[in-house]
Amino acid sequence: MFAKDIGIDLGTANVLIHVKGKGIVLNEPSVVAIDRNTKKVLAVGEEARQMVGRTPGNIIAIRPLKDGVIADFDVTEAMLRHFINKLNVKGFLSKPRILICCPTNITSVEQKAIREAAEKSGGKKVYLEEEPKVAAIGAGMDIFQPSGNMVVDIGGGTTDVAVLSMGDIVTSESIKIAGDVFDNDILQYIKKEYKLLIGERTAENIKISVGTVFPDSRHEEMDIRGRDMVTGLPRTITIKSEEIEKALKESVLGIVQAAKNVLEKTPPELSADIIDRGVIITGGGALLHGMDHLLMEELKVPVLIAEYPMNCVAIGTGIMLDNIDKISRR
Repeated sequence: MFAKDIGIDLGTANVLIHVKGKGIVLNEPSVVAIDRNTKKVLAVGEEARQMVGRTPGNIIAIRPLKDGVIADFDVTEAMLRHFINKLNVKGFLSKPRILICCPTNITSVEQKAIREAAEKSGGKKVYLEEEPKVAAIGAGMDIFQPSGNMVVDIGGGTTDVAVLSMGDIVTSESIKIAGDVFDNDILQYIKKEYKLLIGERTAENIKISVGTVFPDSRHEEMDIRGRDMVTGLPRTITIKSEEIEKALKESVLGIVQAAKNVLEKTPPELSADIIDRGVIITGGGALLHGMDHLLMEELKVPVLIAEYPMNCVAIGTGIMLDNIDKISRR
């Protein structure tokens, strides 16, 4: 009974776990519900996400990762331990090797925190890899050739932009504008324009159902309910795609600017390759309507959405686990 190697995409919004030989076996929200008085973990993952914004005073639903890094160490460890135990990957006498992903520009202290959380939750040896690199591998790019590949990984907490060649990152930038910021933009827009308070989950539903970032590309509307700030009573309003485009404009331009910055720092030979091969977008943000068109128009290069954008990092960890001996030699 040997332990199985596992790859973890430890995201701000979701945790995906890839078990060697089995593929992606777990995809759950990074949320933990805790009893405030006893500090006991009550629910983890999807069950805890259902509780966000709907709990009584003594129960709090926490998202232990913020902007791609650990904000609450103990809760992150409890969450990882729960997921790893659920998968039953530990051997009779051995522990699994864990490959875990982190954003490009996190500090050594933050890296140490991620490594420690993985070790405490049951890992024998923990490897850290940079997210855009793993996402590029998961999206099917051959990054080990001497040619330029560009990836824009838009997650929940961070957007990582990187140009890769010869199996490593040449230039990169990581910004804290991603899915969570989009949700907050929508929330603030509705608060300001309609004097209506809505929750995070409603904001996320609006983003998915009617949201767009490319002008005049989507014309849909949706009824949403919330609390009127003036009367304090529940109220329903109708929101249109055009309004969401306006609400998200500023944040999305931040992502475009990060991509431009990376291209400006890229050596000219690699820039030429990117014109041929295009840019691949991965992560949940790749699914935001119009994101590919906007980047294509702004960067003047072809932009493609990865086949399974949400799973790219987890798929990439699986490929890297097969070559883990090469990584461990470095």
